[in-house]
Amino acid sequence: MRTLCASTLIGEFFVIGFAGLVAMKQADLTAGTVWAVCGAGMLLCVLLCGMLSRPGALAIGWALQIALVVSGYWVGTMYFLGVVFAALWWASIHFGRKIDEAKARHSAQVA
Repeated sequence: MRTLCASTLIGEFFVIGFAGLVAMKQADLTAGTVWAVCGAGMLLCVLLCGMLSRPGALAIGWALQIALVVSGYWVGTMYFLGVVFAALWWASIHFGRKIDEAKARHSAQVA
């Protein structure tokens, strides 16, 4: 599960960075504000990659998914991309757990 979730988070890292470039074109947003918010989101993605085995990491990941969807208020495309990444996050957790269970069953059979 960790590998799939980490792959999703790295993809989000780049999407948040590119969304920051688009958001800088907004007249009502300053570059400092955009990069403070986007930088925090990008940092959270990287930190979550290392924290996926800890309790609460998946919940923080879900909060990040919600924040991506909400960011569509400022960058319209992020509504779509936020939903896509939320679906990828769900799939990473769901299928990652199935893969982990299958690996555990296979290891038990071999031993």
